[in-house]
Amino acid sequence: MADKRIRVLLVDDHQVVRRGLRTFLEVQDDIEVVGEASDGAEGVARAEELRPDVVLMDVKMPGTDGIEALKRLRGLDNPARVLVVTSFTEQRTVVPALRAGASGYVYKDIDPDALAGAIRSVHAGHVLLQPEVAGALLAQDDSHGGTGRGPALTEREREVLGLIADGRSNREIARALVLSEKTVKTHVSNILMKLDLADRTQAALWAVRHGLTD
Repeated sequence: MADKRIRVLLVDDHQVVRRGLRTFLEVQDDIEVVGEASDGAEGVARAEELRPDVVLMDVKMPGTDGIEALKRLRGLDNPARVLVVTSFTEQRTVVPALRAGASGYVYKDIDPDALAGAIRSVHAGHVLLQPEVAGALLAQDDSHGGTGRGPALTEREREVLGLIADGRSNREIARALVLSEKTVKTHVSNILMKLDLADRTQAALWAVRHGLTD
């Protein structure tokens, strides 16, 4: 059904890339491309106007790049989840993108079906964090003295945090722990506040560093 579709905004300075993405995504029954933008500033404006569910964001763009656009989207409290699309040679830009609020990243040579899966995954609340990027983030945290440790978490908060690190959405956590989704959201908010973290990505990394994952 149209009202169940994942609404996607494409932000890339190369028209041929946007056209290719649109051509593929428009054949997906559950995904709808609602707009395009050629740079970060336009992407932020379009996101504010269109309120997409997911933004596919290039990192390297003239003018306002993807990192700055991510920061502006967070400042607008935009609900869209951002999936960074980058080339393998730009891997070093992935860590700043995740720190700026991206929900994950994919490479530009990704298999089309895998791209659709990635969009569905971030829309469902998952964090797409590849092992090499997790390692880079942890190394940066160590070099800067680590992220805030904050006060001790309750046992339930530790359970929720462990499931966040496993890439579970709030709905999946609620089912696993037999809680309401509203209760899970409260636990997540408390975890971020106690540990002085900005988002689920940082929470997942905190969990990895402190042994809350398998």
